[in-house]
Amino acid sequence: QVQVVESGGDLAQPGGSLRLSCATSGFGFRDVYMSWTRRAPGKGLEWVSYVNLDGSDTWYADSVKGRFNIVRDNVDNALYLQMNNLKPEDAAVYYCAKGNKWNPREVDSWGPGTQVDVGS
Repeated sequence: QVQVVESGGDLAQPGGSLRLSCATSGFGFRDVYMSWTRRAPGKGLEWVSYVNLDGSDTWYADSVKGRFNIVRDNVDNALYLQMNNLKPEDAAVYYCAKGNKWNPREVDSWGPGTQVDVGS
């Protein structure tokens, strides 16, 4: 059974940092692209970042480039998102998404999400 579970969401101050984690099980983690996406209140789903199978290639949305860093651990089957210099517009529910071997956006499993709030 595929399981994808996010954690680490919290209230952070503007300019602060958070580290999100995604624990996975039930599939070949090292064989698929993994992504972080987010949905802010009243807005559509935004693709934040993805990482390829061995972690050698990453992509970031312009809105987070230079501030966020995605890392995967193919030993522990975990995905991380280090978020620095947080802005109010980063507040959203963040989702970990399992892609396939060729395309990160062909998602077949999502986690329940973790809430990130940014404010003083």
